[in-house]
Parts: sequence; structure tokens; C-alpha cells
Amino acid sequence: MSRLSIVTALLVVSAGVAGAQQPAAPKPAAKKEMSESAMRAAAKVNEDSARKIALKAVPGSTVKAIEIEEEKGAVIWSVDLTVAGKTGIEEVNIDSKSGRILAKEHEDAAAEKAEAKAEAKEKAAKAAVKKP
Repeated sequence: MSRLSIVTALLVVSAGVAGAQQPAAPKPAAKKEMSESAMRAAAKVNEDSARKIALKAVPGSTVKAIEIEEEKGAVIWSVDLTVAGKTGIEEVNIDSKSGRILAKEHEDAAAEKAEAKAEAKEKAAKAAVKKP
């Protein structure tokens, strides 16, 4: 083998090794969840207006709970309502930007309990991640 061939081969091999040692491209950062205060600030529909929209959607009801939350990338008001003489709750989800009703469903006691348990588990997981 000639000197030129050997030098060329060494250069090719060293270039390949150098290229293989380059660090991998950084992974995209995980999307951060908005804080409650940030969601409230971004909302065009305030809590009082969301309450009125929900009460109008379910006549004869009273508000049991209301919270602002991020669901499927959208910030919504989730309003739980009770109706005298009916078991369970009526849940109304309202778009915090437009005031449009996105969903309205009845949850029986078992479904409500399961949802509360899942939310508590999710909050505990988030709290564990935030601890240093």
C-alpha cells in the first residue's frame, strides 16, 4: 500500500470516529404547565361569568365547585353543579377565552369519586416532581 493510501485511510477513519463522538442533539423541552394565576390572567372569561354560564346551562342547579384548569391544551373553567332531587353532579366545561360550553355531562357518585381520586394522584405526582 502506498503512503498516500495509508494517510487517506487514516484520515477517513479519524473523521468517522470524530463524527461519532459528537453529542446528540438536545431533546425538546417538555411543555410546562401553566400556573393557576397564569391561567386566570390568560382567561377572557372570569370565574363569575363562567359560574353564570354554567348555571344557565343547568337550570335549577347550584355550584358545588369551580376551577380553572388546562385540559388538552386549552384553558377551561370546570364547574360542578348539583341539582335538587338528582344524585351525582352535572359537570360543565367552559372555554376560558370564548365562554363557549365545550362539554356538559352527568357524573354519578362513583364517577365523581374516581375523578377526585385521579386528580389527587396527579397533584401528588406533580408535587413530587417539583421537590428538589
